[in-house]
Order: sequence, then structure tokens, then C-alpha cells
Amino acid sequence: MGATISLTAADGHSLSAYRADPTGKVKAGLVVIQEIFGVNPHMRRVADGFAAAGYLCIAPALFDRVERHVELGYDKAAIETGRAIRGKVVWDQVMLDVAAAQRAAAAAGKVGSVGYCWGGSVCWLAATRLRVAGAVCYYGGQIAPFATETPSCPVQMHFGEKDQGIPLSDVDAIRRAQPGIEINLYPADHGFNCDERGSYHADSARLARERTLAFFARHLA
Repeated sequence: MGATISLTAADGHSLSAYRADPTGKVKAGLVVIQEIFGVNPHMRRVADGFAAAGYLCIAPALFDRVERHVELGYDKAAIETGRAIRGKVVWDQVMLDVAAAQRAAAAAGKVGSVGYCWGGSVCWLAATRLRVAGAVCYYGGQIAPFATETPSCPVQMHFGEKDQGIPLSDVDAIRRAQPGIEINLYPADHGFNCDERGSYHADSARLARERTLAFFARHLA
């Protein structure tokens, strides 16, 4: 079980975050970046899972600048609400908030980032605009428009071949722009890692997690 903490961004904005601490030896820090559904119970469980693997996890509430205490489910209304809030968020401010989470996670040493859905796109920008030690991006639908930015760290990406929101042409565009990045494809739809969504695909989620943990073991050690 983790705890809710408060972070302060460089511009003075105060935001909440979920912190999950390992029970044993701490390997490194991780910024766990939310979907459009906020730092909801699923995202907290994701952070808990990485904490169980030895990482100090900070999951910042990146919607706090628009609306606080956002915790949505996964029905159609929730998706519409999440998209509406996301549309009001400014990328530069998001980076300030991720940087604040990174500073908190740095208590554990090296800091990596992992993000899902919208958070996958945020995670890519953290790799290109901040100084994280490694970044893992799950099905980030807005990565392609920023694909030519230069990452300052190793990056791993995960996409579903059946994703209706991220065409394989976008994945191909990312490959062409970033030939050195590890990109994994799965026989799954968008959101395949979330066990609360109809698109959950257990085998793909398991394999992606194994690859993610191996990636962090290599680059955050």
C-alpha cells in the first residue's frame, strides 16, 4: 500500500502524487505516468506492482492543473471526460509536473519513467525533454507527432497490432524516425495492460511487463 503525497513543480504549482515504496532493497526510482483516467485504483496498482519489484514509484496527478482528484473508470462517459480534461492540459506544464515527480523519485538513485496510453506519450516527451535514465512507453497515441525529437536515454515501446486508435502506420513512422528504439508489437488492442478494460490481454500484458522489468534492470542499475 502506498500513500498520497504533495509535489511542487518548478513554477510553484502544487500537485498530488501516489507514492509506493518497496519493502526490500530499493533498486531505483520510477515515475509512473497515468492514462487519461487519472491516478485511479488501477494506476495505483501498477505503481504497487513496480514497487514490489524494487522500485520507488511516484505517480503524479497530471490533471491537477485542470481538475483535482480525477479518478475515472473505463466506460464511454469516462473516456469522454478524460479526453476533455486532457485537451486542456499544456505539454510544457506536464513536463514541469513530471520533473517534480522525478525529483521525488531521485531519492532512490537513478530514475526511469513508464507511461500508459496518454502517459505513454508523456513518457516519450520525458525521454526527449527531461533527463530520465530510461523510458518505457505503452501505446502512446501522440508519440508519432513528436517522433523526430531526440531522446536522451534508452527507450522501449509497446503497441497493440489491433489498436484502433494508433494505426500501424504511426508505429512505422516512429520506427523510421527512431531506428535505435526497441519497439514491441502484440496481438492486442489499445489498453491491453489494464485488467479493468475490455481490451485487456493477459498474455501481452505479462510479456510486456517482463520486457519492461528487464529493460529497467539493464538501464537503471
